[in-house]
Amino acid sequence: MSFYDHNFSDKKVLVRVDFNVPLDENFKITDDTRMKAALPTLNKIIADGGSAIIMSHLGRPKMGLEEKFSLKHLVSHLSELLNKEVKFCEDSIGEKAQKMASELKSGEILLLENLRFHKHETAGNLYFAEELSKLGDFYVNDAFGTAHRAHASTTMVANFFTGNKSFGNLLENEINSLEKVLSAPKKPFTAIIGGAKVSGKINVIENLMDKVTDIIIGGGMSYTFIKAQGGKIGSSLVEDNQISTAKEIIEKAEKFGVNLHIPSDTVIADAFSNEANTDECDIFHIPDGWMGLDIGQKSIEQFKEVVTNSSTILWNGPMGVFEMESFEKGTKAIAYSVVEATKNGCYSLIGGGDSVAAINKYELGDKVSYVSTGGGAMLEYLEGKELPGVIAIKQKEGFRLNEN
Repeated sequence: MSFYDHNFSDKKVLVRVDFNVPLDENFKITDDTRMKAALPTLNKIIADGGSAIIMSHLGRPKMGLEEKFSLKHLVSHLSELLNKEVKFCEDSIGEKAQKMASELKSGEILLLENLRFHKHETAGNLYFAEELSKLGDFYVNDAFGTAHRAHASTTMVANFFTGNKSFGNLLENEINSLEKVLSAPKKPFTAIIGGAKVSGKINVIENLMDKVTDIIIGGGMSYTFIKAQGGKIGSSLVEDNQISTAKEIIEKAEKFGVNLHIPSDTVIADAFSNEANTDECDIFHIPDGWMGLDIGQKSIEQFKEVVTNSSTILWNGPMGVFEMESFEKGTKAIAYSVVEATKNGCYSLIGGGDSVAAINKYELGDKVSYVSTGGGAMLEYLEGKELPGVIAIKQKEGFRLNEN
């Protein structure tokens, strides 16, 4: 049953969102993307005539209540986004929270204080989950970014809502978009895998091997692949303990008939700095004292041809140090190639913090098929792992503590 098939009229809906947004030194929100992502879910509940009790974490508080991690800093902006007053409770459980939740009228909204002010949240404590469950009669999980954590509010609480739980709009869309690339992708299917380390992407690459037609390798991890093939990489980033892994990936790609595209040239620098001296060279022959920080022009052209001829694209990880203008050319070119492919009917999914940052930097988010909000959760899903927060909604059985 889809989220939009539910009717929340007269229901008190306990909604787990991901409002883990960055704040400046004056507690002002510097990026409200995650808050905006939850709006369709919250607006649907309110439009139906339900009331919403919103819970989230913010940061990683170590000592209980910490001013800089209080969700009270979000109340004013959330009210603006929803065009509706948002009430705030200084705790997430207890008598006051229960009183404020029980007094909510149809169409009203209550934001609870940071869940992680209670250590029981990250511990996945059942009694803390039961206390949360007392606040509503229906549970909606819309926090994909934390769906891979078996925390009290993302997983354990769902056990107390037998038959009265659902994914929110965002989480449902995340799963549907991932399934599009994992279950029945249109071919050619290209996975663009970049970023710093092979170790962080090995499980993703292995799980995609029998699904993709092409894998493009970029970013810092590419130099481990080059060294694995006997290349000289100067002082480029390398994981020496992953060289055998890189060799195995090369062999597996051949075995599965996957076209593995590794850069042939690279932009090099004599220091990790935007002001460093730069040059381009064959990626197998980087001079001593120089490091590769982006893919070169030949690689850009090779990769663009693969990308623009794809019917399905998954992009996770940049081609270089795109945060520095001197080394952004490869990532920028790939971003525009993905957009071009999307225009031609390709399904494109962008995920992972750096890839999303790149798409947003070039203001292309609305020109690709889907931009995922969950870095770690997306990676684990792509690895083939079952996410606790997803399982908790799907399983039909539930239980109550202290039933005797």
